[in-house]
Amino acid sequence: MMLVIDKPAGLPVHHGPPARRREMAVLTDHLDALRFGLPRRPEAAHRLDKDTSGCLILGRHPRAMAELNRMFRDGRIGKSYWAIVQGGPAGDEGLIDLPLARRSPERGWWMKVDPAGLPSQTRYRVLGRGRTVHGPVAWLALEPLTGRTHQLRVHCQASGWPMLGDEIYGEAPRDGGPGLQLHARAVTVPLYRKREPIHVEAPPPPHMLAALRACGWSG
Repeated sequence: MMLVIDKPAGLPVHHGPPARRREMAVLTDHLDALRFGLPRRPEAAHRLDKDTSGCLILGRHPRAMAELNRMFRDGRIGKSYWAIVQGGPAGDEGLIDLPLARRSPERGWWMKVDPAGLPSQTRYRVLGRGRTVHGPVAWLALEPLTGRTHQLRVHCQASGWPMLGDEIYGEAPRDGGPGLQLHARAVTVPLYRKREPIHVEAPPPPHMLAALRACGWSG
């Protein structure tokens, strides 16, 4: 029915605008290698930003894609992210409830907080705090309750603690930064009615290890 892969940071899931299509390979260029005997290649059932690493669900055939799409639509698939943010929330857990809309037609997928935008909610929990060469940081577990584009990144930035390495919504330089510190840590999929949900975790990427260890992670 499905595959869950650990997408590396820096690899886009789909081709972007036509002007950028020659810039780099994308995940969809390589999906034929994941057929494993089926006549069709799998397809991505959801999106991850180019610079976000971690769990990405692929549907192996049209029936699987239809079922996965229904589960995503109905909010039945659990997703958990790890992020390193600059500063950090005052409390150890909470809910960010800020509607989001596109920043402007010229900015493509870039988003902003907008009272007239779509409802958007993110639950967060602090897993650790520390200090790096970039100053005080916090290690967060983020659970998106809605699925808006760039939701986690905008919600963190609007809350006063942008993600470390975010070139769009944070303070990272375009070149030479620490890399976006956002990782799709786990997915939970109730794929079969009479079985326990399938839970998959992806190990954090190399570019996040130093900050995670500074915040107390010992993996």
